[in-house]
Amino acid sequence: MTALGFLYPGHAAEDDYPRMEQLLGSDIRMTLVHTEIPETPEIKDTARPEAPEIADAGEDARSVDALREMGSADRLAAGVEELRLSGAEAVVWACTSGSFVYGWQGAHEQVRGLARAAGLPASSTSFGFAHAVREIGVRRVAVAATYADEVAGLFAAFLGDAGVEVVSVRGAGGSGRAAAEVASWGYDQILALARAADHPDAGTLLLPDTALHTVSHIPALEKALSKPVLTANQVTVWEALRLSARRVNAPRLGTLFTREPLVQV
Repeated sequence: MTALGFLYPGHAAEDDYPRMEQLLGSDIRMTLVHTEIPETPEIKDTARPEAPEIADAGEDARSVDALREMGSADRLAAGVEELRLSGAEAVVWACTSGSFVYGWQGAHEQVRGLARAAGLPASSTSFGFAHAVREIGVRRVAVAATYADEVAGLFAAFLGDAGVEVVSVRGAGGSGRAAAEVASWGYDQILALARAADHPDAGTLLLPDTALHTVSHIPALEKALSKPVLTANQVTVWEALRLSARRVNAPRLGTLFTREPLVQV
């Protein structure tokens, strides 16, 4: 039995994890602990009086400052005791934007602090993407993000620091898409985002938001785009397995979960 632990921010696409647990087999157990989301004040667009008010209790905090607060050491440390008691062998901060917004060095410090607090090997979804790109043997990637353009650019910079060449980045503009909104997206909306971001020079397409339900769609996305697709929750679980020295063959979770890496692209 391999026990994996995850810290997941708020509530959005967390049901991807029991779905993956079923696909991976009976000897892998996943425990998911929800972390608190920083509250954001009510915002009203005074420049456009006709625009509706955006009232938010914290679920959709997507600004850089809010994302940094979401990934703060205190917020992450609050959930680790439950993961320790679950018998987890490794813990992953299941949030991409709440890690790469700290930059390459800051994200390393974040996971080092998490490892100390948990007393376990630790990582984050952001590092999961960097390791997964290397695993499948790809050098160039396209990024399809639901984040604001500024935040999507920070992810591209993080990947660049990891030695990954980003040939295309598609952000959502403005303040980005709210987690509650993207959690409701179906296959057609996800595919449209992926196609808008894809680039012929990209060896793989990345969907970095853990609020997106993607686990049921990965094989279809790979077929439609004719290339590997890496999605946030998929990569998060793969990273936890990597920390636990487990290698699992599960083609229904995409190219990343096949045993043989692809030839360099």
